[in-house]
Amino acid sequence: MKRKKKLTALLCAAAMMTTLFAGCGSTGTENTADSTGSEAGISTETAQEESGAQSVAGTADTVIVAMSPSSEPAAGFNPCINWGCGEHCHEPLIQSTLIRTNVDMEFENDLATDYSVSEDGLTWTFHIRDDVKFTDGEPLTASDVAFTFNTALATPNSEADLSMLDSVEAPDDTTVIFHMSKPYNAFLYTLAVFGIVPEHCYDEAAYGENPVGSGRYILTQWDKGQQVVLEANPDYYGDEVQMKKVIVLFMEEDAALAAVKAGQVDIAYTSAVYSDEQVDGYQLLVCKSVDSRGISLPSIPAGNEVVDGDTVYAAGNDVTCDVALRRAMNYALDRQTMIDHVLNGYGEVAYSVSDNMPWSSESMIIPYDVDKAEQILADGGWSDTDGDGIVEKDGQKAEFTVYYSASDSVRQALTAEFSNQMKAVGINVLYEGLGSWDELYTKMYSDPITWGWGSNSPVEDYQLYYTGGSCNFTGYSDAKTDELLDAALAATDMNESYRLWQQAQEDVGPDAEALWVWFANVDHLYFARDGLAVAEQKLHPHGHGWSLVNNVDQWTWE
Repeated sequence: MKRKKKLTALLCAAAMMTTLFAGCGSTGTENTADSTGSEAGISTETAQEESGAQSVAGTADTVIVAMSPSSEPAAGFNPCINWGCGEHCHEPLIQSTLIRTNVDMEFENDLATDYSVSEDGLTWTFHIRDDVKFTDGEPLTASDVAFTFNTALATPNSEADLSMLDSVEAPDDTTVIFHMSKPYNAFLYTLAVFGIVPEHCYDEAAYGENPVGSGRYILTQWDKGQQVVLEANPDYYGDEVQMKKVIVLFMEEDAALAAVKAGQVDIAYTSAVYSDEQVDGYQLLVCKSVDSRGISLPSIPAGNEVVDGDTVYAAGNDVTCDVALRRAMNYALDRQTMIDHVLNGYGEVAYSVSDNMPWSSESMIIPYDVDKAEQILADGGWSDTDGDGIVEKDGQKAEFTVYYSASDSVRQALTAEFSNQMKAVGINVLYEGLGSWDELYTKMYSDPITWGWGSNSPVEDYQLYYTGGSCNFTGYSDAKTDELLDAALAATDMNESYRLWQQAQEDVGPDAEALWVWFANVDHLYFARDGLAVAEQKLHPHGHGWSLVNNVDQWTWE
């Protein structure tokens, strides 16, 4: 799903590559374009020449990648709008960033040589390299860095979350100073995916189609709706680029599988539905992720409202506002069975949006326990008084509808499995797919929705649980939680911040307020040609696209 900027300040994180509203995100089945291998701008013969026996023999330095049509950046390759730091955050490839993250999610310098933060957390000072040039031959200086962020701040349609930033200045060619509006220790995650544009030739109307950068690759061709061609930047200042040409084809999942079977692509995204396919010359590549699926549970009664600009949303739900019901559903869900049935085992049970992260909390983990779920319901006043198999309380039946994107077969299947399992404890979960996210947005504060999330930044917890947070669909508001979340962002010591993030989760988890029922972190699956050595991957965030090629420059043919 594409996020409306007015609804959320999209968080960019390195490794976050993601979303924040991933809730939002697309999966391999959420696409609209219709392409085949040849229609995507590359003939069968060309594809075989570029990626067939020649590639397998290890003599080629080209790779052909099939991504979903939703991966194509609508606004082009402009970081000031959404490239790299938009809905699905990822390294921008064409542009340099101040810092990067490695496979262990540790920060490394890119343009930066060092940085410091003031004691109050409101001033960040970076020093940058003096040997970097844009692909037009002009030097990259601190002024370009300041220009990039100030421009994004002033761009109304930017999807970058820079809400923590007041302004940026460059007192000299190698010094950049960021003036913050509030302490924000997660700022590094934003910087790790925010590409730098050239002040001397930036034109918002034209830059997205003809980007000038200083990164590992140069955009040499973009056939909209079909393909993108990237070629190695010969003047790149970093480690030598191994894969000299990257061709990205935008293809529907079925077409991508057909292209694999025809030998027209080297690596293509797929889903668990096709994971049992055996294709000669290809192996299934399984990438672990923090790409979670779950449903939001409005925790306030119906009749409330959320005002966002000129739009007023109905908020609250008279069924899910009952905390006993929310807790019971969390205990009644057999997440592993759901993964086995729907994802063919390609996933990991999820209890939060922070699983396996340094800031994850054990308080979010609960066992599958139907007996306990039934006891929670009984203690909360829920019972089946009329024998119809549905528990009720004060005349209100435990019945509600979960909505999902009709184009996403995985979310449909997960929701159906959830509905089926809830029958065991007398909760009747109806479900309905809607044709567009615009329709889903109208219900996001009043009804449960099956979302997709996932980033490698703790800030998602802030957006989900902070009073008035941009993704706080449940209506939850608690002064203690807000205080802990504010303190976590303001902490100057990262390890201390992790402790605070963990404490903030204690009151929102499945054994407390139970604001969500999390299902699974889905594995990202790809068919990869034999002989293609894909460099070690970071945990993939939400979105089945550009995150795969974060380190494509280090891929090789064996």
